[in-house]
Amino acid sequence: MNWLQQSSFNPTWILLESFQKIHNNYMRHKPPFATWLIAILTIVLLASTFVIIPTIIENSYGPSNPTLNGWERFSDSFSLLWNGHKLTQPVRMGGSDEDFEINNGDTVFQISERLQKLGLIQDAGIFRIYLIWKGLDTTVQSGKYKLNPAMTSIEIANRLQDATPSEVEFNVLPGWRMEEIAALLPTSGLKITQEEFISAVYHPKVQLSYFPEGTSVEGFLFPGSYTLSRDTTADQLVSIMVNNFALYLSSDLIQAFSRQGLDIYQAVILASIIEREAIIEDEQPMIASIFLNRLNIGMKMDSDPTVQYAIGLNQETMSWWKNPLSLDDIKIDSVYNTYLNPGLPPAPISNPNLNALNAVAYPAQTSYFYFRARCDGSRLHSFSETFEEHLQNACK
Repeated sequence: MNWLQQSSFNPTWILLESFQKIHNNYMRHKPPFATWLIAILTIVLLASTFVIIPTIIENSYGPSNPTLNGWERFSDSFSLLWNGHKLTQPVRMGGSDEDFEINNGDTVFQISERLQKLGLIQDAGIFRIYLIWKGLDTTVQSGKYKLNPAMTSIEIANRLQDATPSEVEFNVLPGWRMEEIAALLPTSGLKITQEEFISAVYHPKVQLSYFPEGTSVEGFLFPGSYTLSRDTTADQLVSIMVNNFALYLSSDLIQAFSRQGLDIYQAVILASIIEREAIIEDEQPMIASIFLNRLNIGMKMDSDPTVQYAIGLNQETMSWWKNPLSLDDIKIDSVYNTYLNPGLPPAPISNPNLNALNAVAYPAQTSYFYFRARCDGSRLHSFSETFEEHLQNACK
């Protein structure tokens, strides 16, 4: 306990002791009435000061922490009255965000001193007093913060009560369809609903020349890790992902698509299929060559993922990619079913990454027309030129 907290400095005792001294002095010396009156008025003024100053500060900063004793409440309010302007004026305007981390066990003294040293607050002492006055000194949370010298000390004090980051990491895996991306949103920290995201994909605010007007941007939601503000909207998220796709779409890649007889949209459709077919990334150029070989001779693509896309959500497994498929499944009546319809499906079936796009642009040069999963659990495929060889590669 410091000297300010000792009972001898309790404002009530101070007033009583002052009154007692004045009374004793009066009884000994019998001063004139005017002197006695001045003494009484002085005591009344002191007593009023103990009430008025805290009341002024409460009107400005809100109620004080109820755990403060009488002297703490007065001394803190007096400090705030004298130096409170340092709490409402930022260190400087136009500053940039700075990383600030509070570790478990850091004291309010250590935190406030570091804040002043970094130029984020004007006065560590008055900052601590404000925290104590509001009762915020015991609720500062450890964690990482983005603070700005353009913030006032009061704003920083309030920010330190919530370590929830202002930005979130949003990770999208290659080969996901829009519904799988939407399923991440409820636990992502973003304020976007699944329905808002799906609607934004079907009605994008961003328009690029290489996907047909009026179509969704499925296939162009570029996979990867995104650092996003928690206030990001569905339209903004879709635009960010589509624009990220555009960053990787170089003129060399576009020319390479053209050499395969594909425009950008067709190339993305094929890449979306390859992304789902190839479990091992190194096989993507080989599988791309097979599908391009089939397309070049007018052979149907016969791709399982296109059927899986057409089926949609499997209610039994709650998966968007039913596996294995039955004979009845591959007969599903859908424009996406490449077992029934020749050529490419009308739109992408997933969102491919750059490797799948490169596989379409720069496929392996092969004479293969068939592939199937090996039976050794390696997740690799066996490739063959003829249907007879393809049958021989079946698991026994």
